[in-house]
Amino acid sequence: MTKTDHLILTLDAGGTNLVFSATENGNLLGKKVHMPSASQNLEEFLKKVSLGFSTLQKQLNRRATAISFCFPGPADYESGIIGDLENLPFFRGGVPLARMLENEFHIPVFINNDGDLFTLGEALAGLLPEINRQTKKKFKNLLGVTLGTGFGGGIVNNGKLYRGDNSAGGEINRMSNFINRNQSAEEVLSIRGIRHLFAQQTGVSFDDTPVPYDIFQIGMAKKTGNQQAAIEAWKIFGQVLGDALANAVSLTDSCVAIGGGLSGAHPLFLQYAVDQMNNTFQKADNSHMSRMEIKAYNWENPNEKKAFLKDDSVLVDVPFSDEKLRFYPVKKIAVGINRLGTSGAVAHGAYSFAINQLEK
Repeated sequence: MTKTDHLILTLDAGGTNLVFSATENGNLLGKKVHMPSASQNLEEFLKKVSLGFSTLQKQLNRRATAISFCFPGPADYESGIIGDLENLPFFRGGVPLARMLENEFHIPVFINNDGDLFTLGEALAGLLPEINRQTKKKFKNLLGVTLGTGFGGGIVNNGKLYRGDNSAGGEINRMSNFINRNQSAEEVLSIRGIRHLFAQQTGVSFDDTPVPYDIFQIGMAKKTGNQQAAIEAWKIFGQVLGDALANAVSLTDSCVAIGGGLSGAHPLFLQYAVDQMNNTFQKADNSHMSRMEIKAYNWENPNEKKAFLKDDSVLVDVPFSDEKLRFYPVKKIAVGINRLGTSGAVAHGAYSFAINQLEK
């Protein structure tokens, strides 16, 4: 069986929407199936999941090879058991979702974290290949983050997912919020977070704040409203994001791909995030050192992209020989917005993960 024979059913399951799609050889087939995540109870939600995959099968009139999809953690992803979820609160005590679907559809079922599959998709076919097509030095690792109902993340190391020993690798939402260490970064880096920031800047109640897209439109002067408050809210959002990314990238030493519904507002927050990543620490003697050992560049900013792509390498002499080796004295990473769309990246990542598992 070749890769082109594999029809994989995928699902991008978030706290707001369920997006089902079918993928063959990395290409989407047919129409996506959309359903709201909001449900009265666990049984109703599980029936939606089954219905979504059944609808795809009927639409394509073909039997799928496998089901591969994402779920917002925590979970035991290797066993396909979903744990206690913050954004889908009716999941409690462990729900063997993979086995349930295997019993119903009689095909292998693979479940991963949504941030993981997003990152895998962007690493294989999105932002990371785009960067590598334009650089001499090739980048093999990627940190992916999603900004939406929650703040998700994933890590790809040399083309493979890093999941950790407890399926908890890349859980960047548990980074602390540096402007309020009693909160997680997710309290800012989410739909509710940007609304709270705008409410604080305007003095209006949270219930009266507009949706994030409107806050972005106000900040861009495309919609009537308090533009300065919107700009300041997205600035703070960017600074909190940059702080979390700096902590994470100090461990991953990788480029960064940003996705999720809020990523569309990047003109108002991404440069602040990158600047925060490149901030400094103060030492005991009042001198300063770089926040990170590496330097981040905004891939969406033409000037920063040009600086990132500049060949700073030099040839250095090997002692006691005539040999020379190429040395990169400036350690660089690029931070950019996803290229496949969040659902597209998740679908590509889910497909690639399934193919890898099926052909082992």
